Amino acid sequence: MHPRVSVSAISSYDWSLAEDLEFYAEAGITNVGVSMAKLDRFGWDEGIARVRDAGIRVANVIGIGPFHLDRPAQWDGQRARLVRALDGAHALGAPCLVVTTGPAGRLTWEEAADALEEAIAPVVTLARERGVALAVEHTNSLRADVGFVHTLADVVDLARRMGTGVCMEINACWAERGLAETIARGVDTFRLVQVSDYAVGTLSTPARLVPGDGDVPIERILGQVLDAGYAGPFDLELIGPRIEEEGYGAAIRRSVDWLGDALTRLGA
Repeated sequence: MHPRVSVSAISSYDWSLAEDLEFYAEAGITNVGVSMAKLDRFGWDEGIARVRDAGIRVANVIGIGPFHLDRPAQWDGQRARLVRALDGAHALGAPCLVVTTGPAGRLTWEEAADALEEAIAPVVTLARERGVALAVEHTNSLRADVGFVHTLADVVDLARRMGTGVCMEINACWAERGLAETIARGVDTFRLVQVSDYAVGTLSTPARLVPGDGDVPIERILGQVLDAGYAGPFDLELIGPRIEEEGYGAAIRRSVDWLGDALTRLGA
């Protein structure tokens, strides 16, 4: 397995943490992204112990859109869950915790950005103390339920303002105007780059593909990210009907091979 490739637990969405760990051992998967939701279902403390005992490198922990930004009365509870995820990432030695912004509700984009900055500020401070980067992910515009930031350019600007990092989701930004320039300008904020493919004409989400099976110019974008100086991991996040049809194990294996080969060709 290429040392800069990791496999997100989202890629085996319906498997339990125990099934994930069994597969990783069988398939030689050594770098992973761990799901907070799967840890919760397994049992938080026992799950963290099982992951640590597995001897795998945790490249990231996947959280959730933490805040309903137009409901500040709920922020304390939502902030507490985010702190718990941060503690989990710290316990697992994960360098970053990936979160989306949460929905804006009835707020304008600008109001939602102000609200997020206020809501997340204490967690940003705590993350620095823990040595874990918060990586804010931009989302497909159809997923307004989990985030209000839908371009890489916007999430880079917002992350600089809040003092967080960025999770670049190739599937959500590959067709953006001036993408290479945005990457070059924002690469210092990147803490994780998520990789999957997409078939033009797909009208639903999530409907991702194994890299190389769709229409995204992934290798070109990987080259732009590497040329800009990014030195972190590339996380496979596969989800959707085509992944289910092929089967998690087969889709993950093919993805790991494709991405590793691409990074090798690019000199990573």
